[in-house]
Amino acid sequence: MKTLIVGCGYVGSMLAGRLMARGYSVWGLRRNVGALPEGVIPVRADLCGEEDLPDLPQGVEVVVFSVAAGGRGIDYRGLYVGGLMRLMGEFLRRETPLRRVLFVSSTGVYGQRDGRWVDEGSLAVPRLATGKAMLEAEAVLHDLPYASVAIRFSGIYGPGRIRLISNLLNGSAQCPRDPPRYLNQIHRDDCVGVIEHMMHAEVLDDVVLASDNEPMPRWDVLSWLAERLDVEGPRENPDGNYPGFERGNKRCRNDRLRASGYRLLYPTFREGYEVLLDGL
Repeated sequence: MKTLIVGCGYVGSMLAGRLMARGYSVWGLRRNVGALPEGVIPVRADLCGEEDLPDLPQGVEVVVFSVAAGGRGIDYRGLYVGGLMRLMGEFLRRETPLRRVLFVSSTGVYGQRDGRWVDEGSLAVPRLATGKAMLEAEAVLHDLPYASVAIRFSGIYGPGRIRLISNLLNGSAQCPRDPPRYLNQIHRDDCVGVIEHMMHAEVLDDVVLASDNEPMPRWDVLSWLAERLDVEGPRENPDGNYPGFERGNKRCRNDRLRASGYRLLYPTFREGYEVLLDGL
């Protein structure tokens, strides 16, 4: 299967490696193609730039749009909405249609702050510019004449993304204890698994929420990690001013994901972080 991964970064690079191991042809579209994994066919392009896009590969069947905004001053709407429209405009001019388009979105499209459960049918009113841009890009995706799905990933952790552990080790971990502020997480390897699963799913929903099975209070997760690291636990911060507080406070249901047939490699944070702690 010929696949174009747009923004072949933290998740996309591992996905590319897995697809190539299965014999797929994989192109990676990035501004910095030097960061692409070995074997990925480079496509150098800036979706937010003024230059015309280069000739895109012929015969592409699946596009995985997995861009990440890095740094300050990013035009989120230009990247997610404008970038997707610009890229799809190139493919819409072709006679052979794409078989499938997958858009990596985020649970940041939900703005609930009262700890309630949310799923694909819940009201999506994002509070931050990133979530607003992703939600608008999802609408663009659903207007395409291709089979498509927006995958709303919760907080991604994994090798190289161990902020909770780092905060405990440097003594900066803090959060309110009561009322609980919930963490919704998914391991990077499950992100890759979900994308690959959706590439081949016989029935494709418009939106799928991808998170592990057990949203947990941030305080409980940090305390569990502190015990295993044998370090001081988090400091209580009743003001709620902790990393991520501005994104909201909700619990994410993954019923639709599990009903699709996907089985999580790391069903809860415990399994995922145990592997990371062993690596330390």
